[in-house]
Amino acid sequence: MTDLLSKFDPLIEQRRALLDTGLTDPFSLVMEKVHSPTLATCNGRETILLGTYNYMGMTFDDDVIAAGKKAYDDFGAGTTGSRVLNGTFFHHRDVEAALREFYAMDHAMVFSTGYQANLGIISTIAGKGDYVILDIDSHASIYDGCKMGDAEIVAFRHNDVDALEKRLKRLPADAGKLVVLEGVYSMLGDVAPLKEMIRVSKAAGAMVLVDEAHSMGFIGENGRGVAEDQGCIDDVDFIIGTFSKSVGTVGGFCVSNHPKFEIMRLVCRPYVFTAALPPSVMASSAASIRKLMHGGNKRAHLWENSKILHAGLRDLGFRLGTQTPQSAIIAVIMPDLEKGAMMWEALLHEGLYVNLARPPATPAGMTLLRCSLCAEHSAEQVTQILGMFETAGKKIGII
Repeated sequence: MTDLLSKFDPLIEQRRALLDTGLTDPFSLVMEKVHSPTLATCNGRETILLGTYNYMGMTFDDDVIAAGKKAYDDFGAGTTGSRVLNGTFFHHRDVEAALREFYAMDHAMVFSTGYQANLGIISTIAGKGDYVILDIDSHASIYDGCKMGDAEIVAFRHNDVDALEKRLKRLPADAGKLVVLEGVYSMLGDVAPLKEMIRVSKAAGAMVLVDEAHSMGFIGENGRGVAEDQGCIDDVDFIIGTFSKSVGTVGGFCVSNHPKFEIMRLVCRPYVFTAALPPSVMASSAASIRKLMHGGNKRAHLWENSKILHAGLRDLGFRLGTQTPQSAIIAVIMPDLEKGAMMWEALLHEGLYVNLARPPATPAGMTLLRCSLCAEHSAEQVTQILGMFETAGKKIGII
């Protein structure tokens, strides 16, 4: 009998070798108690959280929690059904109304996860005979959506407008074309030149989808993302986002002004054939989105945190993923996986949790310590974080 799991043997051996050195498994950390958006108890000690996507710190917002509790009491624990059957409660429609208001768009559709939003929308609108043109560093959910829809995948060099334009010019003029971009790329935290990319895409007759998962709520005058910030949001056909970042809950969504968009509710398989999110999650999400509309002060503070941490890490001698701070994500590049895991554990020992990111999730085979800042991090905490990086970096020999 062929062992179908044998294909994973190299990864199993790599993981075993790493753990045999006595290092803590960086991919199975348990948070024993979460005290706030920035503090948790891990391994029995208080730990600063710098490895969550809780960008706007909404997980402990009083209004968000109160809305969820009320919906839980009034509507129960779950929906036990798909949105097209019994799974649409008042709160599902309400969160879609909040999204339409937030983005000033005509249509909004909520999925059970952000992964499903990309999987569903891309696979439904781009099928056999169509082309999906995407950045080579695109998220796994984008690639999986392309495979599920059976469209031809055409990848171009990361954030390269000229490469995108050349790929588009090689495609049949009358073919269906969807260009998929991200506002902020989650590994390095770098921002896409959306305005120029959308211009060349439209000139080639392509539709455009932008994933704003890591910019929604934070970037742009109204928190609508990079497309808003660069003044090209009206030229985007579909915006994908998630509730598990700035909104602070769980779920995914797509907003659009396309006049035929509502048919997606009947033809998008990941929407039709999965259970709807619990009403408590939807009520919390709606409350959070409406508060994010007025989050200008929190956005300004988060930008300040990002600038201070980026400059501090650079001055300490760490190699960073971007020359300047471009988002709430700051990637610290490690020499290799072993050193990265040692640095991760040294930081955890200091009382700081960050993400250890490894290939194949990372670009160019890099090992990263990915820092995700929160609007609730105080200036004192950012200073403390820099001290922890300095201590751990010197101990491991990174700086």
